[in-house]
Amino acid sequence: MIRPIVCALLLATVAAPVAAQQTRAISASDKRQGAQANPQLVTEFGGAYRGPQAAYVERVGRRVAVQSGLSNATGDFTITMLNSPVENAFAIPGGYVYVTRQLLALMNSEAELASVLGHEVGHVAARHSASRNTRSQIGSIGAAILGAVTGSNAIGQLAGTGAQLYTLGYGRSQEYQADGLGVRYITAAGYDPYAAASMLTQLDAETTLTARIAGRDAKATPGWASTHPNGADRIARARKLAQATGRPATADTQDTAFLRMLDGLPYDDDPAQGVIDGQTFRHPELRVRFAAPTGYTIANGTDAVTIAGSGGQATFQGSEASSPEAAITARFRALGGDVPEGAVQTGTANGLSYAWRTIRAAANNRAVDATVVAYRFPAAVYTFTLVTPGGAGIGPFQPLLNSVAALTPAQAAAIKGKIVRVVPVKAGDTIESLAARMAFPDYRRERFLTLNGLSADDRLVPGRLVKLVVTG
Repeated sequence: MIRPIVCALLLATVAAPVAAQQTRAISASDKRQGAQANPQLVTEFGGAYRGPQAAYVERVGRRVAVQSGLSNATGDFTITMLNSPVENAFAIPGGYVYVTRQLLALMNSEAELASVLGHEVGHVAARHSASRNTRSQIGSIGAAILGAVTGSNAIGQLAGTGAQLYTLGYGRSQEYQADGLGVRYITAAGYDPYAAASMLTQLDAETTLTARIAGRDAKATPGWASTHPNGADRIARARKLAQATGRPATADTQDTAFLRMLDGLPYDDDPAQGVIDGQTFRHPELRVRFAAPTGYTIANGTDAVTIAGSGGQATFQGSEASSPEAAITARFRALGGDVPEGAVQTGTANGLSYAWRTIRAAANNRAVDATVVAYRFPAAVYTFTLVTPGGAGIGPFQPLLNSVAALTPAQAAAIKGKIVRVVPVKAGDTIESLAARMAFPDYRRERFLTLNGLSADDRLVPGRLVKLVVTG
C-alpha cells in the first residue's frame, strides 16, 4: 500500500500539468527543426515501415498525443513506424515520434504500445529533446576525431550513416517526468495505466537477454537501454504512478486483437537491406558478404554498414565510380579531405581485386589514419572507409578486408528474413516444444519467454496466443 503523502504526490504528477506542460502548441521553430531532421532519421533507421501495422501504430499514437494538451495534437504529431531491427522509440522537436518494428514485436498489448508512445509524447510536450543535440553513437573513434580528419562537416555522413542508433541523452529526471506524463496521457485515453510498468519490465528483460547473448554488459546493449535509462527503481515508480491514478489493476487477460495484428510483422534484419548473422553480413541484392573482426560489432543502415570496435571503425557502402581508383578519389572528396597523391596499393581477396590509400591526420592532439578501400565486383564497386589510430593503417581491419567475397546466385537466394507468427497454444504444447520452433540457432527458450512476457514457471493454457519468430 502507498502511504497517503506519497500517493498524493504521485497523483499530482498524473492529474495535474507540470510546468513544462503549459506550452499549448508546438512552436514554429521546433516544427522546422523536426522537419529538417526527420528525413535523415527515417533513412538511418531503415526507412518508414509501410506494412499494415504502421497504420495501427499511428492511430494509437494520435489517440495518446491528443491528451498532451497541445493544440490540435492529432495533426501536430507525426507518428512513424520505422523499418529497423533495433528495439527503440524516440522523439525529436516538432512532434515527431518514432517506434521501430522490432520494439513493436516485443509488446503484448495495445496499452503497452500506448505507454511507449505516451512516454515519447511526454518528452515532446516537456520540450526535452529541444534542449539536446541528436547525435549518433559510432564506436570508439568518435565523430569529433572523424571530423578533424577532414576539417569538414561532411564527415558527419560517415559518422551518422549506418549508425543504427540516435540518442537524445535524457537524464533520469527527464525520464521520470516523461514517465509521469505518459501515464497521465494513457489513463486519460482509456488505457490501463499499469501497462507502463509491464512494458518497462518487458524491455528490461529483453535488454538483459540481448546482453547475455552478445556476451557483454547490459549497459552496452544498443536499443532502448541506450536511450532510456531503465532499472528496477523506474519500474517500481511506474507501478506507483499507476496505483496513484486510483484505477485497479486489471486481470491478466490477453489482448488478442493486438497480438493478431502483429502476425506477419518482419523481425530482425530486412533481407532487402542485408542480414547480420553473428559476425557476418550478407546482402542478397548486392551479392556480397564479409565478416567483422572478433570483438567488433556490425550495425546495418539503409545506405551503409558500420563495423566498430576498440581499434577503429569501418563503413561499407556502394560507389558510382567505374573503377576502384576512381572510387577512392570520389570518397575522399565526398568527405572533404585532400586526395592523396601517388599510386594506390592493391590486394586480392577471394578472387576480388581491391585498392586502397591512407591519409595521416592529427585530430584532438592524436594521430589518426583514414583509409579508403575499394573493391571491384562484377557489376559494381564497393568501398570501406576505415578510421584507425595513427600508424595502424588497415591494421585491425585486415581480417575484414580478407573476408570480402561475392555471393553466388544460389547463396543470395537462400537468404531469408524472419517474421512474427502468432499461433494458439494446442493441447500438449509446452514452452520447450514451442520454443523449438523459433528461427534461431541458440537461446530459443529464453527468446520465446522474453518475446511473450512469460516466466519459466508459467503454464501454457490451450487457446492462449503466443508469438513465434519463424523464417518468412
